[in-house]
Amino acid sequence: MDLFQAIVVAIVEGLTEYLPISSTGHMIIAERLMNVPNSNFTKIFTVAIQLGAILSVLVLYWKKFLNLQAWQFYAKLLVAVIPALVLGKLFSDQIDALLEKPTPVAIAMLLGGVVLLWIDKAFSTPRIKEESQIGFGSAFAIGLWQCLAMIPGVSRSAASIIGGMQQKLTRSLAAEFSFFLAVPTMAAATGYSLFLKDWTEAGQTQKGYEVIMSSSQHLQAFAVGNVVAFVVALLAIKFFIGFLQKHGFKLFGWYRIIGGIVLLILIYSGYLH
Repeated sequence: MDLFQAIVVAIVEGLTEYLPISSTGHMIIAERLMNVPNSNFTKIFTVAIQLGAILSVLVLYWKKFLNLQAWQFYAKLLVAVIPALVLGKLFSDQIDALLEKPTPVAIAMLLGGVVLLWIDKAFSTPRIKEESQIGFGSAFAIGLWQCLAMIPGVSRSAASIIGGMQQKLTRSLAAEFSFFLAVPTMAAATGYSLFLKDWTEAGQTQKGYEVIMSSSQHLQAFAVGNVVAFVVALLAIKFFIGFLQKHGFKLFGWYRIIGGIVLLILIYSGYLH
């Protein structure tokens, strides 16, 4: 992966991480279209680029995260992230295998779009308008919904927002709680990829951070990519909350449906594999 490819993937990550359209799916497709080598570094980069997106949430909601007296906020995030930590560890290899295949991404994009078309009507009577009203049971349920995003193309944001609305959160609060939950979830996934998981290539086993630091090109791509993802994600979050309050999910649903159909056509015509 060269610097230009890293910047393009980072822009895609920043734009799509907090929108209900699947950041991982879009990054996989972008990498395939640019013929990015399917190396260990590419797989690590696709996960670790989330660091920039995580930082954007911390910057935008710094008052929330620095309010150390509001211990229940942190407790809720801890409860909500448990399902992803457990299932992510159990199915790590299967998830990595799915990251190499564009067809499941296209199908998940298409089906997820259909769901988004009716989600506003399905959960039209919210009663929870403030984060302080979210119970621990609801937080855990949202965490379970988030686990659907382990299938590339599903979208972590969409799954957790739908989970929030199913638990009677308003659209905007469900989106915000999805942002909050993204911090420990993505930090755990990134930390596992960088420091715990063993990556084997050409008979040599390394940790993720060792793969990144093995060449100046990798290190530069990683650093610049995270800066770009941070800036773009800041703008995307601000746009999304305002758009969601006014228009709901229907446009994102149609985008996913059209995108999924186009991807399936590209795959089965041999242009994407």
